[in-house]
Amino acid sequence: MKYMIIGGDAAGMSAAMQLVRKDAQADITVLEKGEHYSYAQCGLPYWIGGEIESDRKLIARDADTYRLKHGIDARINHEVKAVDTKQKTVSGDGFCLPYDKLLIASGASPFIPDWENRDLKGIYTLKTIPDAKKIIAALGTEKKTVTVIGGGSIGLEVAENLAKANHHVRILERAKRLAMNFDKEMADYIHEKAIDEGIELELNHEIIGFSGNKDGHVTGIRTNLTECPTDIVIVAVGVRPNTDFLRDTDVHLNNNGAIRVNRYMETNVPDVYAAGDCATQYHRLINKDMYYPLGTHANKQGRIAGLTMCGNPRVFMGIVGTQIYQFFDLALARTGLSSREIEEIGYPYKCVQAKLPHVAGYYPTNETLHIRLQFHAETGVVLGGQFIGTKGVDKRCDVLATALYHGMTMQDLEELDLGYSPPFNSVWDPLQQTARRRP
Repeated sequence: MKYMIIGGDAAGMSAAMQLVRKDAQADITVLEKGEHYSYAQCGLPYWIGGEIESDRKLIARDADTYRLKHGIDARINHEVKAVDTKQKTVSGDGFCLPYDKLLIASGASPFIPDWENRDLKGIYTLKTIPDAKKIIAALGTEKKTVTVIGGGSIGLEVAENLAKANHHVRILERAKRLAMNFDKEMADYIHEKAIDEGIELELNHEIIGFSGNKDGHVTGIRTNLTECPTDIVIVAVGVRPNTDFLRDTDVHLNNNGAIRVNRYMETNVPDVYAAGDCATQYHRLINKDMYYPLGTHANKQGRIAGLTMCGNPRVFMGIVGTQIYQFFDLALARTGLSSREIEEIGYPYKCVQAKLPHVAGYYPTNETLHIRLQFHAETGVVLGGQFIGTKGVDKRCDVLATALYHGMTMQDLEELDLGYSPPFNSVWDPLQQTARRRP
């Protein structure tokens, strides 16, 4: 069986390794448009900020490892520009290759909206190792004014690391607050932290375009409210699926270009599969496919795709929307649905919020933990939660994610048997204490 995989990162190589393990006769070719396989994209902001010393730390396995150790024909600098699902071929500059089964794991790419002068030098996005290398070179050794456009998770991570590296950092955001996937009551803590750490915030700004000097390098950003001088711009306003090469095929795409897949990672076309940031993800809480690109989902979906392709099908059980990231000494985590998302769906719901110590209140290492829970007003089923604090955030978020996965109620949360010892917890876990405060 000739397996063809487009994309050599999380989803593609998770699938490839399942094929290696499950099909002794597998003939596997992977086409990667860049030069790097299996690298940690989420670590790039920390490399830029100097927390990680080298890009080599970010590479789990290179192409040679896949070739020599696993017998995979792992190719670099092979960008697929067309797929013929009738003739079962993929092609690009200088190649046209046949397949029996095809996995599309082409990922997603950040984009720069159609702003004026967006092609000026000094304007960057961040997704790949080469992207990070360009930004590091531009930063140099002297303090720069860096403007990050976008106040979501990537924007905040980049801003934090640049501020820690002693650059003057500004965040430009068109919304009225940072971290719009958090409720306002929680996002206010993120806003306060940014200001405390010396980050300049410019909210409610619609970008018009960029100003530059005679050398074609960016010098400022023009918005509906002002013009901000800057040395470097990093745009972090979202990503789009890398699926343009499928536009002339009969593979079904969502409005945003994501490939529609079922829970076996099958597309509507026989022998064509998709996984990762280029595909949709099934959301358990709303019983609907959506687009929620994260590395955790990509790895799971890639594994499912590989198993399905070689005749060992397994169902992708879906996501609940869990995310966590660092912002200076704060951990920011959320899982499930925010209040805004619940309102868009139309569920009747209630919220409860608390500020509690993350361990026993009398224990000397206790730190404040902010918790907000959303639940169905009629059934009591938990719909989501958000957590911000310096310690204990990840534990509570993961417990709640497990509860969401299993459709538990607020009463169920109270009854969980969670570990207790003063250095680790209070008699009633903060998550349970918050659940008990519901109206």
